[in-house]
Formats: sequence, structure tokens, C-alpha cells
Amino acid sequence: MTSWKDPQDWFGTMVSPGQSVSTELMITESYSGHNISIPIRVCRAAKPGPTVFVTAALHGDELNGTGAIRTMLADPSWELKKGTLLMVPVLNILGFERHSRYLPDRRDLNRCFPGSSSGSMASRLAEVIFNQIVRKCDFGIDLHTAAVRRTNFPNARADLDNKDCARLAKAFGAGIILHGKGPKGSLRREATANGCPTIVVEGGEVWKVESSVAECMVRGVFNVLIKLGMMTGEPDTPENQAVIRKTKWIRAERGGFMSMHVAPGDSIVKGQAIASNSNLLTDELSRLEAPFSGIVIGMTTLPAVNPGEPVVHIGRLTGPKGAKRHEEHVATDEIQRTALEHLATNIHVVEPSDQEQVEPSNQDQVEPSDQD
Repeated sequence: MTSWKDPQDWFGTMVSPGQSVSTELMITESYSGHNISIPIRVCRAAKPGPTVFVTAALHGDELNGTGAIRTMLADPSWELKKGTLLMVPVLNILGFERHSRYLPDRRDLNRCFPGSSSGSMASRLAEVIFNQIVRKCDFGIDLHTAAVRRTNFPNARADLDNKDCARLAKAFGAGIILHGKGPKGSLRREATANGCPTIVVEGGEVWKVESSVAECMVRGVFNVLIKLGMMTGEPDTPENQAVIRKTKWIRAERGGFMSMHVAPGDSIVKGQAIASNSNLLTDELSRLEAPFSGIVIGMTTLPAVNPGEPVVHIGRLTGPKGAKRHEEHVATDEIQRTALEHLATNIHVVEPSDQEQVEPSNQDQVEPSDQD
């Protein structure tokens, strides 16, 4: 039996207590037969404690988490006091190299866990990642953004019926927490089922690093490490966090060019105008209204829509004061307020016109929260 004082083998590199070492995990081979590896930083504290992974770009075009991890890697001011931290700036290296969400075979790596040694390329990659990273960790944080042509206000997603996942999500300190186990085959769902409670954090858009979103992610990771006793200090979390168990995508009733009346992170009330669309000459105006009070989790960034396409993603809040509490705590939390202001500049938000007619809608039902 080895003790904590002994060097540990991480992906073929020996790491002693107190060391921070850059290494690589070989995951597959290229068409030419060359090894393809994932760069990983392994940080071991001088004292024993939990082992935590922080991953980004599981979808290869989702780079805000990559920017957040790189910020942590370049910052010498923080120190790990206990345990081991694995930082993986890009998990889906093949998708990253192609600026793509998917692998070269068009499979979604985040639907293939825990993987198989005899399955597809995606399944084989998933098995290596799962066995070499997830199974060796006690907790996990997986950083994402919205899908292509969408943006999200920073939010944590977790199975809130799992007390350890709920503890991580709350400790992270995002203004919005969405309940859900995650899709079948997703990293967080399968990791949690395997005894490694894992949360997902969503924020911003693909193909870019947005400084305010990355800042939210860095703060959140440090908050979790403090909560787990791996770092010293006091967590920096908002006074209130909106917990959401039901969400709804509000969809366009008609085709046309959209005018948005809300931005990611906004609190809204039932009946409020959230978007309008019309033809290119601004005739035949129509309007979408919020079917319930809640928070704008995310929205499309593409102004032209067809009927049925998703426009605004709303999280439903319970209680008459839920939206007000969210609005107040965002206003007093500098990092979240900065994120709200920054993301709003990416959306052309205009005041609704009195001439617009409300479209009949069957969108009053809510559904389980949108999945990563």
C-alpha cells in the first residue's frame, strides 16, 4: 500500500506531493498512426484530500471553459492545500482541432460514456477518458457553453436529488442552478452514477472566450475547492441562487426577423413581451410573451427564424418573489452583473412596440430543464 507521501503515477508521469506537473493522456491514434493526446495539468497538494477533475471543451467548440482553466493555469497566486486537482483545458481534442462540437465521425462524445473498448471511435475515446480520469476522481466539474447560434447566462446543472451534486452546485455560486441528471451517456450523469458526483456549468457562446463568463467559471471552481477543503479562504458566492427544476424553450410562431426584448440573465414576469418578429419590411408584426414568471437562461443569437425554432429559454421560478430575488442578487453580485451586462451586448435588445399583436400560444406547459 502506498502512502500520500509517495509519488503517484498520472498518465505515465510520476507526481510527488506539492508538485504541479504538465502531462498528457494518450487517447487514440491519427490516420497516419501518430498518437493523439490530451494535455493535462496535475496538481498535488502537500496534504491528502479529495481528487477533483475540471474539464472543458468536451464539445470541441465550447471554449469559455478552456479560457477559464487557462486563466487558472497562468495564475500563480492560488495554492492547493489538500488533495489532487486535474485540469483539462480541452477534453475533445479532435473536435477542438476542427472547431467542431463533434468528433470526426459526427458522434457526440458527451453521449458515449462510460464507453467501450470494442465500440465506435467515440465510445473508445470515452472509455479511456472515463477509466483514466473519472474513475480516479472523487468529484468533477465539467465546463460548457450553449450550442451553436445560442448563448447562456452562466448556470450550474446538477442532479439536485444527489446531495453531493447539490452541495457542489450550490458551492459553485452560479446565479442559476438547474436540476437534472443529464442525458444518457453524458459525462456528468455517468460519472455521478459511478460514484464521482459531477456538475456541469454552462455559460456564453461557442468559438470564443468571453471574459465575464470565464471569470464566473474561475470563481466557481475556486469556490468548490474551498468548500471541499482543498483551498483556504472564504467562498465568494451570491446571497441567493435561483434553483430551477422546470424550463421551457419559447418557440417562434411565425417566420421572420426577430427583435429581442430580453437578454440572458433577465428576470421576467408572466405576460411580458420577450421577442417580436416580422418580415424584412417590418410588416405583420407579431410578439411572443412569457407564459410564466422566471429567468432567461439562454436564447438564440440568430435573428432570422422559421416557425417552431427556439427563441428564448426560460426557467420557471416558484413563488411570487422568485424573479425579484434573482434580480436583486444579480444586481449586488459584481461578477454576475458584469456577465449579464456583457452578454446583453451580444444581443440586440429593443423595447417592444405597442403595435405588435400577441400570437396565440400553446406554450404554457413546462418541461424538464434543457440538457447539456
